[in-house]
Amino acid sequence: MKKIDLIKINHNFKIGDKCPYTEANITEDCILVEDGKPVGFFIKKMPEKLCKIADLANYELRSKNVPKSMMERNKPAGKDENGKWKYETVQQYSTIIGSVPPKPVMRRPYPSISSVHQVKSAKNFIQAMLMLANESEIFIKNILPEQYQEQIKIFENVDEKWKFGKLFTSSISNYNINADYHIDKGNIKNTVNVIITKRLNSKGGNLNVPDYGATFDQCDNSMLVYPAWRNMHGVTPIIPSFEGGYRNSLVFYPLKAFLNN
Repeated sequence: MKKIDLIKINHNFKIGDKCPYTEANITEDCILVEDGKPVGFFIKKMPEKLCKIADLANYELRSKNVPKSMMERNKPAGKDENGKWKYETVQQYSTIIGSVPPKPVMRRPYPSISSVHQVKSAKNFIQAMLMLANESEIFIKNILPEQYQEQIKIFENVDEKWKFGKLFTSSISNYNINADYHIDKGNIKNTVNVIITKRLNSKGGNLNVPDYGATFDQCDNSMLVYPAWRNMHGVTPIIPSFEGGYRNSLVFYPLKAFLNN
């Protein structure tokens, strides 16, 4: 597998900015290297087993079986006869499973397991996502063995009840969400996230890391393994090419809220 050196560049973006549309410039299987150390990798198409599990998880996510947090956003839909922009409403939603950190502002000053786990109809989705996490971990072990062992060592300080797989505590699945620039500050340092993309009849929706001028081609059934705690990143606009087009992300991540002191 080819290696790509991540070299920092100057840019004017800051946290909270909208991520502009940018064509992908990382489009082939590769290992990502920073300062001589492998820190992640990109796979354009996962092995068949992972693809089938991702298909199942995505099907369940899009069904009525899984509770969601719903949102809406306005998307430009061209200009009218007077030259003014028209907008159409696009539905967005997300679902969190696994461990949820304390949220004192919501009067829940204690950690918990996502309430989605209590919904019987969501059982198949949760099982599929756990299978996907486990298979992703095997992939990480094979491609980044040192990273795998380092994360296993870190997770000796996480109680079993808070683990979602061996390397993660939590998962979020996003439908049509293009996140503004942010850093995953709640993640454990020296760990990686997994981002698996499912999409249909859409373009855009690629992960952009402005520190390196890198935009990853998050095509259908692709996998990006990346240290999301390290750099600011965002998702480029998602543009459906046909009615019903979408871009989903199935994400696994490790939260430092669950590290034992």
